[in-house]
Amino acid sequence: MSSTEEKGVEAIIWQDDHLLLLDQRALPEEEVYLSYHDSAAVASAITDMVVRGAPAIGVAAAYGVVLAARESFEVSPESWKDALEEHIQVLADSRPTAVNLFWALDKMKGVIDGLDPETSPQGALLKVAIEIHESDVAANRTMGEFGADLIAETHDAGRSVMTHCNTGALATGGFGTALGVIRTAFEKGLIDHVHADETRPWFQGARLTAWELMREEIPVSLNVEGAAAHIMKTQDVSWVIVGADRITANGDVANKIGTYNLAVLALHHGVRFMVVAPTSTIDMSLEHGDDIPIEERGREEIVNVKGHQIAPENVEAFNPVFDVTPADLIDVIVTERGVVERPTVEKMKLLMSNDRLH
Repeated sequence: MSSTEEKGVEAIIWQDDHLLLLDQRALPEEEVYLSYHDSAAVASAITDMVVRGAPAIGVAAAYGVVLAARESFEVSPESWKDALEEHIQVLADSRPTAVNLFWALDKMKGVIDGLDPETSPQGALLKVAIEIHESDVAANRTMGEFGADLIAETHDAGRSVMTHCNTGALATGGFGTALGVIRTAFEKGLIDHVHADETRPWFQGARLTAWELMREEIPVSLNVEGAAAHIMKTQDVSWVIVGADRITANGDVANKIGTYNLAVLALHHGVRFMVVAPTSTIDMSLEHGDDIPIEERGREEIVNVKGHQIAPENVEAFNPVFDVTPADLIDVIVTERGVVERPTVEKMKLLMSNDRLH
């Protein structure tokens, strides 16, 4: 098992020779870990939302490559690299929007290219997968400090924050991105309360974020997305704090559907808007948000809730699971390398050049 500390719940565990994933579809009613011994099953787990959240998807995919390499070497010890390519492609096809998936796979492929084709690759790849996992936790802790510092600077604006979807230990290697900032700010006495959107249609806010915050004994109230404007108008909300699944070169951000709505509402109500994501989420190959592939899922996720149909039979449904928030609606992007205020192409380039901005 990889050693990660101070991160609350463990959603991803490497145990001996296989991967354990906490089935996030079963939360909060049950805490069930599922075992994975091959990469195809890991790809299905990503597609089927057993594991979700861009950083967590990247970590799980890295371990999936380890499983694929073991299988490929056992079946084709003389040509395992060729056999492995197909397995990696299946992992790449599991979710199209979260760029962390492709970042992790590219990192693993770089290691594969340098390995001896006659030697078992599992040990070397497992080492790198664990490094990806542990570095994500470390990045989350750093981002938590950066984000909390920003909240401290606007302390008189309000004692509560709003968040969307789930960005905690469940969505990452551990600790959390946006929820990591919230946890750190609460520990420092900077916030008193969290407003959590329920996040249709998978209810990540209701099932996962509320669960994580209650485990941490951080005061949280759950709300429907339609209440966000009213809450910003009537409560002392100082920040909306969200994660990201992909950030483009100009600072546009793809995140869970409904994030764009919150950014528009935040601007109107004078609430600051913070995006928290590791630099592995930044895709400098895409100029702006219109270039991001937006995943659309089936209508059954909208017309049913836990198997119970709530809509008329045969009604059409449109189910994009991400939207794009333009950079000009974002006050700050927080990464492990530093903070980008009012993101632009030039500022994003500076961040990715390894020069710290904060």
